[in-house]
Amino acid sequence: MGTYTIGQSSHVAKTTQAGLYIIATPIGNLGDMTIRGLEILASADIVACEDTRVTGKLLSHFCIKTKLVSYHEYNADKAGAYIIERLEKGDVVALTSDAGTPLVSDPGQRLVTAAREADLPVYPVPGASAPLAALTASGFSTERFTFYGFLPPKQAARKSALTSLMEDKGTLVFFEGPSRLDACLTDMAEVLGAQRMGAVCRELTKLHEEVRRAPLSELAEYYTQNPPRGEIVIVLAPDTQEKEIDVDALIKELLETMSVSRAASEAAKLSGRPKRDLYQKALLLKEKQNDESS
Repeated sequence: MGTYTIGQSSHVAKTTQAGLYIIATPIGNLGDMTIRGLEILASADIVACEDTRVTGKLLSHFCIKTKLVSYHEYNADKAGAYIIERLEKGDVVALTSDAGTPLVSDPGQRLVTAAREADLPVYPVPGASAPLAALTASGFSTERFTFYGFLPPKQAARKSALTSLMEDKGTLVFFEGPSRLDACLTDMAEVLGAQRMGAVCRELTKLHEEVRRAPLSELAEYYTQNPPRGEIVIVLAPDTQEKEIDVDALIKELLETMSVSRAASEAAKLSGRPKRDLYQKALLLKEKQNDESS
């Protein structure tokens, strides 16, 4: 039976039923490790992790001696088959990432899918999550948000990906590395709007934690002049900028099938402008059309 230590107090872990446990680990502050997570890490038969050195430090901090098994994108086929075999024998397997919740921008998805397809039990053990921590710290709307992970590293592909997000009106959350942050923010400002509000959340829960909010153009300029370090999450506020409507073009199109009065009414609904002003504009455009056709 495994044990774990918190501070000066040692605890005996409870027996855990067989299955694959997806365990969230701290993103910086070890105090964010959950008691349930420690219980399972200590009682598991093996811990599958991205980097045994990183997870080894976590387990050592809590005096947990469970065997570590390396599982990452380069050995996923071989290691995954071994882990599934252990699960089929009735073992308890804990799955962790280097930081945060497994499967969020890490290779654990393949293992969980394989376990589900083999009809093996899978249990989530919630805890720290960098995207959610950044979202809540940003102060932007949490009513609807989308996590996109890392954008493509090449500028052309990155701009193309950002262009595809232009119709997403919710809060957007991204991961980015420090070496590409300035270029990424510059592209975001160009594609999604220089005045769109963003937040760069850096080193969350760590000693040098920073959350900097500003329009995208200002963030791009700041981090170009002040190259950052550490883990970074970018949060973009919902797009609330009103798109400028070409009223003249709208009225011309409506006049092709409507009377002046009806075209002015419809244009007022679509643009939010006073019908009286649009009626006068519609009259002038109608007269111009008549002159051009005569």
